[in-house]
Amino acid sequence: MTIYSSNNPDDSEKAKKSSYIGLPSLDVSVAFPQATPASIFPPCASDYYQFDDLLTPEEQALRMKVRECMEKEIAPIMTEYWEKAEFPFHVVPKLAALHLAGGTIKGYGCPGFSITASAITTAEVSRVDASCSTFILVHSSLAMLTIALCGSEAQKQKYLPSLAQLNTIACWALTEPDYGSDASSLKTTATKVEGGWILEGQKRWIGNSTFADVLIIFARNTTTNQINGYIVKKDAPGLTATKIQNKIGLRIVQNGDIQFKKVFVPDEDRLPGVNSFQDTNKVLAVSRVMVAWQPIGISMGAYDMCHRYLKERKQFGAPLAAFQINQQKLVEMLGNIQAMTLVGWRLCKLYEKGKMTPGHASLAKAWITLKARETLALGRELLGGNGILADFLVAKAFCDLEPIYTYEGTYDINTLVAGREITGIASFKPAALNRRSRL
Repeated sequence: MTIYSSNNPDDSEKAKKSSYIGLPSLDVSVAFPQATPASIFPPCASDYYQFDDLLTPEEQALRMKVRECMEKEIAPIMTEYWEKAEFPFHVVPKLAALHLAGGTIKGYGCPGFSITASAITTAEVSRVDASCSTFILVHSSLAMLTIALCGSEAQKQKYLPSLAQLNTIACWALTEPDYGSDASSLKTTATKVEGGWILEGQKRWIGNSTFADVLIIFARNTTTNQINGYIVKKDAPGLTATKIQNKIGLRIVQNGDIQFKKVFVPDEDRLPGVNSFQDTNKVLAVSRVMVAWQPIGISMGAYDMCHRYLKERKQFGAPLAAFQINQQKLVEMLGNIQAMTLVGWRLCKLYEKGKMTPGHASLAKAWITLKARETLALGRELLGGNGILADFLVAKAFCDLEPIYTYEGTYDINTLVAGREITGIASFKPAALNRRSRL
């Protein structure tokens, strides 16, 4: 491109521009016809050890129902909305028709799934799009479950039926700007006043918060100094929620900053079952199982994409699948998925038998996300240049996995939870620093 000097900036700008600048991009199927993009989703090829045989007929049917919907309704639009970092509100009725919201909750219009069935649906949604999975998880396994486990009967009757139909959307707000892993130290306050409570403070990274109708908020009771839970309705005076920009992962998820400036919550919207931070654990026990299944699904989708791509793409006169090193990487991906799936399945069975401990859930979440990172890295290598395009899924999945590696307990925090359980020694806080070296 030649740069011209001119006294008139407009003349200079016109002179240096090519006639084709500003033309729309080629459709990826035209630009790269040798391989099929993820908008036409590949068939599932990752169940090498026939894990499906471990499921009940009802669970198998549910899995196929979710898979069909995700491939048909979400796959064609996900790259566009991921690129724009916008939420596709028009697909909410399609997701609602799956009747997944409420997961394991029984009654109130909720499906009452087993934990295994709920985990399978999480993986199937994540296989196509992790953002849709996170949207459902926040709404269902965090917000709705908190109402179901910690709410009054009146609160369950009031809120859960509409949430189960996705007629209203919920978010769940624990994390704050100053308190992430150390969430029990949160400083958003709830002060008792006549007829209710006044909330003051700030939350950060809250999924669904910019459009949620119902917000589940955790705040410190200024009288008892304990953590309490509250149901806040959208547009309450003094409440604002603004979108966090510039994320590289889960871009469809609308994470927000929430501010509370003298927000009044009536007494009937205080959650009676949340009287300390420990009360959040019964919710997190379920949600951490679900989060452990997200990277399983993400890895399944990436493998399926690579499996098809290697057979379609040709170099040196042969499909990429014919080269030994590519077969090796593909098998490594497949082996990881078999191991991840079986750990996730065993975690569900421990939960259903009442034997799952916090350490079990934390080890599964930490290890599965670690192996998923390795799996996605192999997939990125297999796709070469297309490994950085969201159109071929793996790059998008690679980025979407990063927030999941961190939320619901970072890898490090989850290893410490398991470490405390197996050693009996808590090591979350560093030892007091001595002024003088021991050396």
